[in-house]
Amino acid sequence: MENSEFLKRIDDLSDRADRRGVLTKTAFLTAAEQAQLRQYYRGDRLLLSGGQPDCERQIAFFLPAYLEPDELDLSEHIRAVRIEAHFGVPGHRDYLGAILGLGVRREALGDLRIFDATAYVFCLPAVQTLLLDELNKVGRFGVTVTDVALSGVPAPIIRVKTHTCTVKSLRLDAVAAAIFGMSRTSAADMVCMGAAKLNDLPCERTDAPIKEGDVISLRGHGKGRLNSIGAHSKKDRIFIETELYI
Repeated sequence: MENSEFLKRIDDLSDRADRRGVLTKTAFLTAAEQAQLRQYYRGDRLLLSGGQPDCERQIAFFLPAYLEPDELDLSEHIRAVRIEAHFGVPGHRDYLGAILGLGVRREALGDLRIFDATAYVFCLPAVQTLLLDELNKVGRFGVTVTDVALSGVPAPIIRVKTHTCTVKSLRLDAVAAAIFGMSRTSAADMVCMGAAKLNDLPCERTDAPIKEGDVISLRGHGKGRLNSIGAHSKKDRIFIETELYI
């Protein structure tokens, strides 16, 4: 479903960048908001970044005519901090709760990456200052917060399980069934119930066509991707390779 207020905001930001010749931007957008933005925006002055190329939550920058993407200094708009916990390993919910408890809005935060007792947070510049000054406890554990360059944040650890199989057709219910290891009927039921997303946008069409690189999410089952499409079998089924994020 389209968020009309969000799209109005996009129109306003892109219009100001174009008419006034100034850089405009959003806060950090979710994957669904980014997908909606890409589907809606038809201009060529858009840059999405969360601080690193592989960030999930990203800011949309609308560039004036004089500014090229490689001329934008991201560090002026996105910062990062390192949070080191003492004598324990807080979880994602602990970190997020502690930060939001300081009065920070969720859209002011980008990706949160956790590596044992150390976490890295992408955020807006004002939030970086707040975390450096105020955050001293996460869950039951004391923490030390330091600033870190965007390039100094380690890449996320992504674990996937690949699988090769055949499907009768390249439609959403069939490929989802292959990715998540369920019957096609069960997958179709979940799609019709509104439990599926295709490339981060809700999709209730069981026959929606799927192509290489498409990402499918199924509520309660996670997220997966169609990696490649192969030849047809003797029974006219299609060989595919999928991956499931674990």
